Amino acid sequence: MTPIQPDNAPAPKGHYSPGMVHQGVLYISGQLPTHPETGDIPAGIEAQTQLALEKVEAVVNAAGSSLDRVLQMRIYISNGDDWGAVNGVYAKYFGDHRPARCVVPTRDLHYGCLIEIEGTAAV
Repeated sequence: MTPIQPDNAPAPKGHYSPGMVHQGVLYISGQLPTHPETGDIPAGIEAQTQLALEKVEAVVNAAGSSLDRVLQMRIYISNGDDWGAVNGVYAKYFGDHRPARCVVPTRDLHYGCLIEIEGTAAV
């Protein structure tokens, strides 16, 4: 097993790695929309979705893979009404690639974030 830590991201405060590769599969920890340098959280679901996806991509790239090799995404949203906006940003980000996905409406996310995204990718 190989832990993955993007160069441009601070080490997690919790006891986990941003990603872990095992037997050619990358497991991506939940990525919150916190700015890697400042910790700031952007306002609005679209901006938070974009930043969380950028952080997912940073983990994927650090593992030597790419977004077109993402297998599955799990998206947690604190407000089910945000689904359409999330889907719009997600579709633009992934383009023609359509990984398996589930969206889980939940209650509170850490730091009051509106979204958290985790997933798996082939390496």
